Amino acid sequence: MMFLVHQVFKNVADSYDAMNDVMSCGIHRLWKDELMKTLDPSPRTRLLDVAGGTGDIAFRYLKYISDMEGDGHVTIADINNSMLEEGKKRALNLKLNQDSVSWVECDAENLPMESDSYSAYTIAFGIRNVTHIDKALDEAYRVLEPGGRFLCLEFSQVNPATLRWLYDQYSFNVIPVMGHVVAGQWKPYQYLVESIRKFPSQEDFKYMIESAGFRCVTYSNLTFGVVAIHSGFKL
Repeated sequence: MMFLVHQVFKNVADSYDAMNDVMSCGIHRLWKDELMKTLDPSPRTRLLDVAGGTGDIAFRYLKYISDMEGDGHVTIADINNSMLEEGKKRALNLKLNQDSVSWVECDAENLPMESDSYSAYTIAFGIRNVTHIDKALDEAYRVLEPGGRFLCLEFSQVNPATLRWLYDQYSFNVIPVMGHVVAGQWKPYQYLVESIRKFPSQEDFKYMIESAGFRCVTYSNLTFGVVAIHSGFKL
């Protein structure tokens, strides 16, 4: 699975924004903004953004704290170098302070970071693509300091059932076609749709987060449960 995921994101790295726009009709930008509002970071927040190669969450963090006193720093971790390189290009285009961002190519299931070293861990639309979700959650818990917060934005299960059926029809019959038209890619979009359907429900994923040791675990559905923001603390 890891090789498949690597190839999928290598193929779509340069059209990642277009891919997300196709998958969500552009709403992913609002969902990511909501994730950052939920985190409500300060320049003192030591943020690790996993599976964040293109910088969508990291750059939002830097923008969020831009009017605050102090310089923030974010570490972006991604298993795919193509995604990291795309993120570095975007950082240059945005004229970001290069000292405010670190880029690390690594596996979410085996992070090279020291234990208890971050105050916040974010992962957006990435955890469903790891081979062993439980191992990624264990690593998230390990690298967070006591009191640190885990936040995950991920596609989830739509409710009620009528809307779920409509969303399934859109996902399986429209998204791959649009992916082919917009980005010249069919199979990556087909994989991504299938990966969403295989991901645990909101309640099941909540249980997995708790099993990793997190406490005060909650989730908030966005857009009728198309996505959910999951939150937990290392206490």
